[in-house]
Amino acid sequence: MTQFKHTVTKEDEGMEVRDIMRKYFDFSSRLRNKIKRNKLVSLNDQQAEGWYSVSEGDVITIDLPDEKSDFPPQNIPLFPVYEDEDMLILNKQPGLIVHPTKGHPVNTVANALMYYMDQKGESWKIRFVNRLDMDTSGLLVVAKNAYCQNEYTIQSKNNLVKKTYTAIVRGTVEADCGTIDLPIGRPDPVDVRRGVMENGSPSVTHYRVLERFEKYNYTLVELLLETGRTHQIRVHMSHIGHPVLGDHLYGGENVNLIERQALHASRLSFTHPITKEPLEFEAPLPDDMLKATDYLRNGFTL
Repeated sequence: MTQFKHTVTKEDEGMEVRDIMRKYFDFSSRLRNKIKRNKLVSLNDQQAEGWYSVSEGDVITIDLPDEKSDFPPQNIPLFPVYEDEDMLILNKQPGLIVHPTKGHPVNTVANALMYYMDQKGESWKIRFVNRLDMDTSGLLVVAKNAYCQNEYTIQSKNNLVKKTYTAIVRGTVEADCGTIDLPIGRPDPVDVRRGVMENGSPSVTHYRVLERFEKYNYTLVELLLETGRTHQIRVHMSHIGHPVLGDHLYGGENVNLIERQALHASRLSFTHPITKEPLEFEAPLPDDMLKATDYLRNGFTL
């Protein structure tokens, strides 16, 4: 269980426990209330109320509340890239929905994680701090507690999380690099598709050409997101005339090359919410994208 500690200094003397919490621990108000309700604050190893006064040398200890998800466990393969007691980073395979919905209550990453926890004898609440479309593969971050989820979200809002994707797009992208700064919205609330709209949310995508397959009119690109709108890469690249290969929603389908959008969350970097250490992860291209690039590079027959 993640635990936070603070040793009271002379400067802190006479303060109340709740003031120490606000000063030294950047908990959200919601998490702070949960900690209070569950009586998870100790002063010198004794359960403490918020109004208790502290003296120099006192040790305040705060535990995070035990929480648990309740999804049906399913034996679905998972591919962990990194794990500690606070976070789990997965390399998600294509074709797998992240979170259960009314239309897809099972066969999701959440169901797989419940089985994964059962096998390890663990129990924690599943908190996805980034999302990937069902047919997008790559790095997926799962926080095991509310503090990590909140800290990651703050980093993301402050543009401190670096998310890099790799995609195969239709057409020959002529510029070696560029930036698409166009707002994205949802033209029809009934339709899942997004689009570039004047009154949409600000959205910025940077792209860089990795390889051009001019014979077949495709390009391998690297994309760095400044914002994280739904379908952002797919919308932006389609809007400039280079839809992602295999993307049936935005005009890039080609079942002879790949049966899903050729989009992969390949690299991710951020600061660990607890240890404050810089973290960087990389997930290699999955087999179907490697096969497609090999065809485009070496030739194929439609």
